[in-house]
Amino acid sequence: MTAGLADGPALLLCDPSPALRYRVLTELMDVPPDDPEVTELARLRAATLELSGTVADPKALAFTLCRWAYHGIGRDHPHVAAVAERLFALQDGDGSWPLRLFRRGRSEGVYSMAPLQVALPLRGLAAAGYATDPRAQRAYDWLLGHQLDDGGWPMGEAHGQPGFIAGYRKLPGSRGCRTTTQGALACLVLHDELAHAPRTRRALDLLLQRESRDEWALGAEVARLTGREPPSGFVTYYARFDLALVLDIAARAGAAPDDARIAGLVEFLEQRRGPFGLWEHPHHPDLSRWLTFDLLRSLRQLRSGDWSGVAPRVPFRAYPHRRHRY
Repeated sequence: MTAGLADGPALLLCDPSPALRYRVLTELMDVPPDDPEVTELARLRAATLELSGTVADPKALAFTLCRWAYHGIGRDHPHVAAVAERLFALQDGDGSWPLRLFRRGRSEGVYSMAPLQVALPLRGLAAAGYATDPRAQRAYDWLLGHQLDDGGWPMGEAHGQPGFIAGYRKLPGSRGCRTTTQGALACLVLHDELAHAPRTRRALDLLLQRESRDEWALGAEVARLTGREPPSGFVTYYARFDLALVLDIAARAGAAPDDARIAGLVEFLEQRRGPFGLWEHPHHPDLSRWLTFDLLRSLRQLRSGDWSGVAPRVPFRAYPHRRHRY
């Protein structure tokens, strides 16, 4: 699983991004924060980011926080605190964010509830370091309150009925929606206590049953978090099944490398690693070092994992071929 781990980090230091070099030194090479080079990179990384999103756009504000957090900038920075307060100001009393602020099309207008109305802004706040803030805790309570008995999350409700779940959003072993469940997990694993909670791991168990290998989608989240691609969609926000994001979620939830699904995923990824220890981004070659860092960090965190799921391995196809009767 860790073949080439000693070679990868050194090559990543060739990247021009001060944020990437900062994270490589501190998270992969364990260089102390008072090191002169780390101190200088910490100063430079903030100058490369820009604020995006209007006051009334919770998804854009939240993704700004996600991007800054991915570059290693958290709530101690005044700009992060300002954006977080703008996002909290849009929150309703029950802990959710109004669904009307996310509506951009006719189909989304019929829904009265969709868990992503909380999962999307909550992920940004948790990534920035606000997971334990009482206002964020209300959002976590709202999100957990809409979890299905089988461990997944529904796409939403329209006129009292559950929303339609297309093939690419199906979740094996659950009545829930894969993209919504993935979005909820992305928030839960950023909370120190909830990351390893039974309800979180039950949802992860379901997600890991989707054993498709969408190589073309690898690094989709990295492309967005680095600003190479814009975040788009609402119910389709996690439409691409990014194996790097799945591995990140599993590692943060404490998954063990001897889980059969995790071992299979790691083996698949290692087979696609280049001869110099790097993974090539399928669409943006300039992001290969960022993708490699993301995967190396997850692989490193898996070493200390102690949880293995109980859900069986099942073949999955988003749109299976139907056999004709004649």
